[in-house]
Amino acid sequence: MGINFNKAEFILSAVQPGAFLRDGRPQVAFAGRSNVGKSSVINRLLNRKNFARVGATPGKTTQVNYFLIDGRIYFTDLPGYGYAKVSKEERDRWGRLMENYFQEQGLITLGVLIVDARHKPTADDVTMCTWFKESGCPLIVVANKLDKLKKNEIEPNLQRIWDTMEMPDAAALIPFSAEKGIGKTELLSAIEQLC
Repeated sequence: MGINFNKAEFILSAVQPGAFLRDGRPQVAFAGRSNVGKSSVINRLLNRKNFARVGATPGKTTQVNYFLIDGRIYFTDLPGYGYAKVSKEERDRWGRLMENYFQEQGLITLGVLIVDARHKPTADDVTMCTWFKESGCPLIVVANKLDKLKKNEIEPNLQRIWDTMEMPDAAALIPFSAEKGIGKTELLSAIEQLC
């Protein structure tokens, strides 16, 4: 039986490692730069408008947010990274929280890393990709904002993302538009398959 992605509930926000959920359900960890549209991607997947909070200010997610999907798997929304308008202490706190999350064996079932289809991935994107690779979990890179590209820019941009991230052969790169819903079916079936 397939997962009902329309059945989603917010469970908790973990601000320290002690609060991470460890109940054995698969966890799909969503990561991405602060302004890459991570919440919009999650909302599109779940057919909700403002389920994962879409901040007017990038960098609104400052803790690990857990959403239970169909009582079976978690979507784990990780803090956005690379946003400058936050104090150094706050950035360091996020960094430590993320390190703990990635270092704990068995927490992440699947990594979903969201990048901007229009731009070359940043050093932070590459670091996050490395963290996912080192955690040993399967990885899907979602190239969001596809609708902002001209047709002839799509292929070269996707290739540049693939090369810059030094993606493992087993990883998937899914062109996506949270705005238009492009890539939604592919991403949902990949998540279902890997969980």
